[in-house]
Amino acid sequence: MNVCDICGVFRNPLVKKCVSSKENAVPFKFDSPSPDDLVLSGIAPSKLRPKADTDRILQLDISSNIKELSTEVKKELAAEGHPSSSTSLAKVKNDDLKDSGPASKTRGNNGLASNLNDISVSSKPQSVDTGKSDSAASSSKNKPEKIVQPPQTEDNFNQLNLAIVGHVDSGKSTLSGRLLHLLGRISHKEMHKYEKEAKQQGKGSFAYAWALDESAEERERGITMTVGVAYFNTKCYRVVLLDSPGHRDFVPNMISGATQADAAVLVIDASVGAFEAGIDATGGQTREHAQLIKSFGVDQIIIAVNKMDAVGYSQERFDAIKKQLGTFLRACKFKDSSVTWIPVSAMENQNLVTGPSESRFLSWFRGPCLLDAIDSLQPPQRDYSKPFLLPICDVVRAQSQGQVSICGKLERGALQTGNKVLVMPFRDVATVRSLERDSQVCNAAKAGDSVTINLQGIDANHVMAGGVLCHPEFPVPVANHLELKVLILENGIPIVIGSQLEFLVHHAKEAARVVRILSLLDPKTGKETRKSPRCLLAKQNAMIEVVLQGMVCIDEHANCKALGRVSLRSSGRTVALGLVTRVIGKQE
Repeated sequence: MNVCDICGVFRNPLVKKCVSSKENAVPFKFDSPSPDDLVLSGIAPSKLRPKADTDRILQLDISSNIKELSTEVKKELAAEGHPSSSTSLAKVKNDDLKDSGPASKTRGNNGLASNLNDISVSSKPQSVDTGKSDSAASSSKNKPEKIVQPPQTEDNFNQLNLAIVGHVDSGKSTLSGRLLHLLGRISHKEMHKYEKEAKQQGKGSFAYAWALDESAEERERGITMTVGVAYFNTKCYRVVLLDSPGHRDFVPNMISGATQADAAVLVIDASVGAFEAGIDATGGQTREHAQLIKSFGVDQIIIAVNKMDAVGYSQERFDAIKKQLGTFLRACKFKDSSVTWIPVSAMENQNLVTGPSESRFLSWFRGPCLLDAIDSLQPPQRDYSKPFLLPICDVVRAQSQGQVSICGKLERGALQTGNKVLVMPFRDVATVRSLERDSQVCNAAKAGDSVTINLQGIDANHVMAGGVLCHPEFPVPVANHLELKVLILENGIPIVIGSQLEFLVHHAKEAARVVRILSLLDPKTGKETRKSPRCLLAKQNAMIEVVLQGMVCIDEHANCKALGRVSLRSSGRTVALGLVTRVIGKQE
């Protein structure tokens, strides 16, 4: 037993207790935040929490820690046969509280160099640190806690992430804005403001589009450049609407947003010449968007044939579009039973939330309206059993408040406030300070939810779009040397060893180089038909190896679909779509 020469405090019992607790560490649990979490939550800036709440929580946290510590020290003193001293105990408690702050802070903030050194990668696939969450080798103690359920009032709604895609100028933003206005998500006052502003700039027909195209550049050019996000409810779903850009220059933005989709609305311009331009093999975005949506794993698609008023609500025109586009969709492996065809006119409000009122339309169409078609979609399958995983779509840094917020779709598992999360690829640990879903604060989120997460206890520079939030015990793999199974698209350039491509996966984008062409595959059976071909041509399936310029968070498609679907682009065109079949590791 050691006694301090200055204050006479017994030190040894506390040291023993700390060592003992370290040896008997228990796994992290979702539903029991540590004392460090409680203290961190209590000392949040007063701007983010009322001062009265801050004082109350801080006092509760400190008194709780002091009480627990006092009990531990008394037991040790009694075991050693020493009398207890209130003065000594108070000194021990104060010292412990002072020492606990820096230690808890240090645990979650490691530098970039040390974190990257922790990533175990090599040229042999067996030695890659894959961090696979569904490995059978994981012990029962690492099994995630019971999935957090949303509030009871929201149980009647399944979330549906709905991407609006299609060729440029097909009316995607106008259709989205009109739908939101009809459903009450845009007030009459706001709509009047958009109409007035659009007319002042000579773009009166763009009024509904301006509800989602908010930037000055988008409004000036009259095109969507980034993915607009909006929310509305139907009878069956809480819909997250993702209005994607249609211009070929902004396809990477479309990929980043639409990769979160559970289903899609492919908007077609029925005007003579406009549909043909969109379906053209050389530069039509209707064709490219349909292929990309399918590669994201979207099986259910609604074909909204827009601008029917421009062709006099002609059934012949609708049937011709359905026949030509239907053949292409079947070639993309969309099933006829998963494709719904809806003729609409967004500008004339025909067949959007109610049936058509135009007599020429009513004479031949008896199907559902667009809103009913959305409700008829099958609920997407969610994976709640595995540890949570969220690819980071966007990052907002609040330097003055010292916190960082990230946006994205929770791909699997569940998350609640107070949870510890691992931020990849830097491997920093942070704490979930708060959650927002559909712009509303919530305590928990589950797979399929599009959320905004406010983090604390992390360097804001270590959080970036293209990264991944995951369970601390189940880190995702980080690598730049990959084996892919790819399909070369019709308009794709020949791919040879050394080809320089743009590599896109979830919200990450990196330069890539083809280092090996392993084999050609039979498109029907998937079996190898030829080894080491010299080049790859249109419509061929092949196995290749690529090396990326930078490291990305990625996994095999068999383990995690969201991290295993990739797109390869060159010269502003998507040339190949693929799946990650093996994470090889790191190559300089």
